[in-house]
Amino acid sequence: MTTRTGRVVVNQTITADGYSAGLDQTEERPFGDDGGDGWGGTLHSWMFDDGEENRAEVDQINAATAVVMGRNMFGPVRGAWDRPWNGWWGDDPPFHAPVFVLTHHAREPQPMAGGTTYHFVTDGIEAALARARAAAGDGDVSVHGGAHTINQYLAAGLVDELRLHVVPLTLGAGVRLFEGVPPLRLDQVTARAATSVVHVTYRVRS
Repeated sequence: MTTRTGRVVVNQTITADGYSAGLDQTEERPFGDDGGDGWGGTLHSWMFDDGEENRAEVDQINAATAVVMGRNMFGPVRGAWDRPWNGWWGDDPPFHAPVFVLTHHAREPQPMAGGTTYHFVTDGIEAALARARAAAGDGDVSVHGGAHTINQYLAAGLVDELRLHVVPLTLGAGVRLFEGVPPLRLDQVTARAATSVVHVTYRVRS
């Protein structure tokens, strides 16, 4: 991939054995059984419990000028939009940018406070990325997840930079990053160890 402005970047928290969520995901525990309690569980405690130590990485995640995510990341509603749902993040989501949600079910755009608007894309990953790139201009597009969505973009060769946040935990089962993705050639750009996570950035070779 090139190092042009307007990169497509991935930010994903994973366990040491590559899982981004455990088994038995529910609305109350969207990351499933990962050995912790609460919304973010153990996987994302580095964001919520050790936020100041990891402020640079959190700010980098939130710096994207457009976001793509799968419907499973957006929320637990399946099938037709038969109940009100505007994401996990409340009335003022942290994105403050256009968010393009992959779905099979059409829905009108949903403006939120703080500059976030959810757009619902029904014609695939490349269409969602094209719209996100147009919205981002020279800024970065972040593919936020979940792992199934990221794997599709990796398999299609559409990711420039892969930022992994690796927690010292193994699950052995669940939703796994790189599942079904052909072999990748990666160049390590940065690595930083914090108390409860290691942050590693890779450039994905074309």
